[in-house]
Amino acid sequence: MDALTFLGLQPTDDPNRWKLPVTDGISTGGGFLFGGAGLAAGIEALERTSGRPVVWATAQYLSFARPPAVLDVDVKMAVTGHQVSQGRAVAHDGDNEILTVNAALGRRPLEATGEWAIRPDVPGPHECGPRRHWRGETNDISSRLNVRVAIGRDFDELDGTPGNGRTAMWARLPDIEMSAAGLAVLGDFVPSGIGQALGLRAGGNSLDNTLRVARIVPTEWVLLDIRIHAVANGFGHGLVHLWAEDGTLLGTASQSAIVRFWRDQT
Repeated sequence: MDALTFLGLQPTDDPNRWKLPVTDGISTGGGFLFGGAGLAAGIEALERTSGRPVVWATAQYLSFARPPAVLDVDVKMAVTGHQVSQGRAVAHDGDNEILTVNAALGRRPLEATGEWAIRPDVPGPHECGPRRHWRGETNDISSRLNVRVAIGRDFDELDGTPGNGRTAMWARLPDIEMSAAGLAVLGDFVPSGIGQALGLRAGGNSLDNTLRVARIVPTEWVLLDIRIHAVANGFGHGLVHLWAEDGTLLGTASQSAIVRFWRDQT
């Protein structure tokens, strides 16, 4: 399945306008559009409109969209060069703007290449236990993901003792082939590391999400190497390195989030 089908994104008669029905399958357990799915929809719309692959894309989340809303995703290509295009996609529900995605797209025939990030030494996905979700079983987007913990504590072990800011999880999207849009969905896991860093039952609502694509290669599982940099003034900041099973760095995603405690944690 491609990302277009996974998201339910639909073309219209206008090549610069797309429709995104907000369903449970692309929503959070809180009942609103999952931020990574929103960024993924913007990426798909921009790539298909421009005919070029995303180099980087950043989303600013402005409001919530809940099922059964149907969002209009309007694309505007601001610059189209010989090798690089730049544009934006705005998702809105009527006059209510939900999110804006800005992106650069293109490909350059340059032979020089390299990779200097260091992947953590962790067991493979089949050697790691499944991640328990604090909400339990749901029919939201988490039900479409397989997640296994490589570095991290179960939520029953979050006793107030701060961690070192590092969490690692293997994640698999069984219904979607690897793509920039797929990475956008998985890159929205940075807030899940906030509770691990604080040692508290906490997470966050994303304010933004910036995806930088290094190289897309086929992989069943993606290692989410999450690094929380700081929590201060009610906000958390961090990034995630996204690794293929063969060790290839697929990309990075960085976020800031409003820190939220779970309902049983004050």
